[in-house]
Amino acid sequence: MRPSDRPFPPGLPPVDAHRGALADRTGYDEAFLGPTVPLALPARASVETVVLPYTHFTVVFRPDRRLAASTAVCIDGRELLEEVPHDGTWVFDPRIPEEQQAGHEVYRNNALERGHLVRRLDPVWGGPAVAHRADADTFHFTNAAPRSDVFNQGRQLWQGLENHLLDHAAAADRKLAVLAGPVLQDSDPPYRGLQVPLRFWKVAAFLQDGALASAAYVLDQSPDLSRDAERALAGAIAGAPPPLGPFRTYQVPVADVAEITELELGPLPDVDVMPPSRAPEERWRRLGSYADAVLHP
Repeated sequence: MRPSDRPFPPGLPPVDAHRGALADRTGYDEAFLGPTVPLALPARASVETVVLPYTHFTVVFRPDRRLAASTAVCIDGRELLEEVPHDGTWVFDPRIPEEQQAGHEVYRNNALERGHLVRRLDPVWGGPAVAHRADADTFHFTNAAPRSDVFNQGRQLWQGLENHLLDHAAAADRKLAVLAGPVLQDSDPPYRGLQVPLRFWKVAAFLQDGALASAAYVLDQSPDLSRDAERALAGAIAGAPPPLGPFRTYQVPVADVAEITELELGPLPDVDVMPPSRAPEERWRRLGSYADAVLHP
């Protein structure tokens, strides 16, 4: 039986028993793969962040935007547990003021969903108690960002990228370190005191032939303004959320992610599996399926 097929044992403490006291969380391990993969931190020292460790992952939080600047998670594909019960309740992180977090009011009575930045499944590995705690930890508002609730192929690709990459990681360990977050720009549309990000990024690090390798992706939910201009105007008047387009998923150069996010990505731009000599019109490769992804230099 594969680890991911093991039934989750009954009798564990309620989810809320793991909440509130987060002082024991050790967070993301920068040496998880062997070579160091550091947290993605702002390149500008003037950008204030708070580093929040959880179980197997860490959130680098920006209080000024009430959202994460980046997240980092260790994924052990050999030990993932899929059957982890959870009631889907999101909670505030008690380590920072609630007013600095995008909470329930952002998502109430609209078409926005709480999008996990660290995917719920990714840190859920190890012993049952640890996996249960990791699952609960992903339901803090610090690990969420508003996304369109429309489901389409682009979103499906985005949600399954980690599984696809695990299948191509070194067979001996099946480990990934995944850095992810919203692309926070000054032009992001405002809504209920929050600027809603229109794009999200993800950079996966893994071992390939014994050496560190990386691949980067962007999820774009920008609206088609030629189609949605009237709706955008109506929404601005009525206080509705900004119009969001269907999800489009791209594989992009890791260096481009560093540029658009203004984050330091350590060694990852230099070990990118996407060939550096791609023509400008092909620099961002739109994915129609996992088969379109480049996984070897």
